[in-house]
Amino acid sequence: MNESKQYGVVFVTAESEEQARAIASALVKEKYAACVSLMPVHSVYTWQEEVHSDPEWQLIIKTDLNRYSQLETRLSQLHSYDVPEIIALPIQAGLAPYLHWIGENVSPQ
Repeated sequence: MNESKQYGVVFVTAESEEQARAIASALVKEKYAACVSLMPVHSVYTWQEEVHSDPEWQLIIKTDLNRYSQLETRLSQLHSYDVPEIIALPIQAGLAPYLHWIGENVSPQ
């Protein structure tokens, strides 16, 4: 039975542009993502009872959320953080040809 596509975006932060590019390249090459957008951000967060304020890189991963479980596992393998930000949101609506393109570029397994 053919599983219907569940398009979504997954947000991940990385400690450097180099790490963000490496993660993005791996995900696209391995067909976990159709596209990954990268941008510099500044994060303020609590870690081990201390408030930190650090530059990071935000990855916005366009994917089929049917692959989320495998994507999360792969991100955990690629990432240097003990507890990386990995947050998935469904795409409620989008340009049909773009959504189709995502589906064509994300492997079903």
